[in-house]
Amino acid sequence: MVDAVRRTLEGLDLDEKQRTRLADFLFQKQRVKGKDRDLCPEDFDNLGELGAGNGGVVTKVLHRPSGLVMARKMIHLEVKPAIRNQIIRELKVLDECNSPHIVGFYGSFYSDGEINVCMEYMDGGSLDLVLRRAYRIPEDVLGKASKFRFFLSRISVNQYITGFKVTMSVLKGLSYLREKHQIMHRDVKPSNILVNSSGEIKLCDFGVSGQLIDSMANSFVGTRLVSYSVLDQCKGTTQYDVLYPLSYYNITD
Repeated sequence: MVDAVRRTLEGLDLDEKQRTRLADFLFQKQRVKGKDRDLCPEDFDNLGELGAGNGGVVTKVLHRPSGLVMARKMIHLEVKPAIRNQIIRELKVLDECNSPHIVGFYGSFYSDGEINVCMEYMDGGSLDLVLRRAYRIPEDVLGKASKFRFFLSRISVNQYITGFKVTMSVLKGLSYLREKHQIMHRDVKPSNILVNSSGEIKLCDFGVSGQLIDSMANSFVGTRLVSYSVLDQCKGTTQYDVLYPLSYYNITD
């Protein structure tokens, strides 16, 4: 187990704190995998709903065999067994996405017409919720160091996340997905950027399963889906390049 974690951490550009936290998560994931059976609904206690939308419901759950608290996203889909199995296979790509800027993945399973995706629990919630609670920085403060320091001194650190830190975390997450896994995140928006009480900022919901995306699109025909469209989409362009997710981030920001 130790060797497997060490191999995963090799080649990642991490500071000591990031390395320690990611190693802790990888050991936790090994505890979940080490139970010699797949995840199943009977293993979980529901601790409350975290959020809901067109994509499904996210709940806070306790995984009893390991004692870990997780976030479980449940997506209701009535699909054929072959499609269901393909979705589960495609989601396994998430198991290889290990970065301090990407929400961790424990596993997925299908039960009672729902795809269940079990993820790292981020106790700070999504960035859109954080921004509603946090102070907004006046424009005249942003460009002046003395005013900026005075502004920071008057608010709680726990209530404040710098725009620079969010930007760097998102860009590093996008870079990791592209360089290590050839994945482009095509839905960068505040609700897909999560934070925790340790100050970490991570990306989630980056659409590794094309079959899941197609199945969800077919399920929600006629439903109003709110999205952040980039210029190429507005123009009707269907070809994307490596800068595609950055266009999303510019609009989100």
